[in-house]
Amino acid sequence: MCLAIPGKVESIDGRAAIIDFGGIKREAIIDLMEPGLVKIGGWVLIHTGFVIQVLDEKEALETLDLWKEVLANMDEPEA
Repeated sequence: MCLAIPGKVESIDGRAAIIDFGGIKREAIIDLMEPGLVKIGGWVLIHTGFVIQVLDEKEALETLDLWKEVLANMDEPEA
């Protein structure tokens, strides 16, 4: 199974962008997107350090809400 997480583009420098995941910031490569498609302040979907999709804000926030629900309902691992 592959997991992709939405984040907000904070800055772009060449082929990399700094993505904000709710206060945690990481670099992601934007090479898989058409030039100019990834924009500062926009929302993107990240998988293994690469931007794989541009999202609108509504879609990004809905996805984050789903992730929060999944994490809230996970069972604690047994010791």
